[in-house]
Amino acid sequence: MKFTFMCKKEMVQSAGPHGRGKVAIVGAGSAGLAAAGYLVCQGYEVDVYDKLPLPGGLMTFAIPAFRISIKSVMEGFEDLRDNFSVKFTLNTKVFKKDGVRHDEGDEFIKNVIDLKELVDSYDAVLITTGTWRSRKMNIAGEDSKGVYTALEYLFLLRSYSMGYSEHKPSKARKVIVVGGGLSAIDAAEESLLSGADEVYLVYRRTINEAPAGPFEINRLRRLGVRWMELALPKKIIADASGRVKEVELIRMRLGEPDSSGRPRPIPIEGSEFTLEADIVIVAIGELPTPPAQEEYLGIKLDRRGRILVNEKYRTGNEKVFAAGDVVSGPSKVGNAVFLGLNAAMNMHLYLTSKRLTQGSG
Repeated sequence: MKFTFMCKKEMVQSAGPHGRGKVAIVGAGSAGLAAAGYLVCQGYEVDVYDKLPLPGGLMTFAIPAFRISIKSVMEGFEDLRDNFSVKFTLNTKVFKKDGVRHDEGDEFIKNVIDLKELVDSYDAVLITTGTWRSRKMNIAGEDSKGVYTALEYLFLLRSYSMGYSEHKPSKARKVIVVGGGLSAIDAAEESLLSGADEVYLVYRRTINEAPAGPFEINRLRRLGVRWMELALPKKIIADASGRVKEVELIRMRLGEPDSSGRPRPIPIEGSEFTLEADIVIVAIGELPTPPAQEEYLGIKLDRRGRILVNEKYRTGNEKVFAAGDVVSGPSKVGNAVFLGLNAAMNMHLYLTSKRLTQGSG
């Protein structure tokens, strides 16, 4: 997966080399890598910081290989590092140092750098830290053993398969995956491939409203996953050891459209039933993970935790830009790449304008 697009090494060398300034990118996922490729092609010295032991973010550590080739992502990373001198500082979390938040995927962190250090040290900073917190159902028993978020489950499987962890989710006979998006699809398929006897994909609306779409869901059904629509977990029931053994669900019906424009799912009183399960995977969405829990250095967040930017991807801090899922919320890789590229272009325009202004002064 090339992140330097049509750029050639000779173009970078003719630009200075790296004579246009020094920029930092926080987050080595799809948006960050795309931005790094663009900026190094414009002659900037580019340093990329990421909390994981390899670049690629969710592409490397969560999205199944049948969707995105890890080999291609690593080839793109090595191209940036070896041929274009992009510097990668890995196993490093960038955050406001007092009150660092623990997010999913933080297991490999060896160092924490305050965002302020980067803002003070670089000509500009781009934040592309993605969505590394999962939404919870907030029901009884959700903290039982054997209950995972989709991100946690996929991350454990991938970390184990790549040799970064000695632990992986235990093999299950019966798995219930809750959700209707691509994370739910991926978790259900991976659990099936891991040897589960029965996998249920449970969604509170119908196949017509599911974000993953009928094609993906029907593909899973052909593989043997059992699709259950118009149902919602009400509580998780654990055995004496604290491990999940059953899930109590309730039937739903569709009402008038809600704020999302889709029919609102309404519980049907008295329709509760139970399903056996030894693993439950909650895949109801992820939340943005900016490098501070509140406004910091002029960088503001909305009520969903997304970084607020203007039409040029600039935050409330003149030197700080943001892009990707930490701005948009969870999206597909292509959209994150698009946003990362656009943010990088606007960073280049900002730095060019600033340099010209200083030169004329």
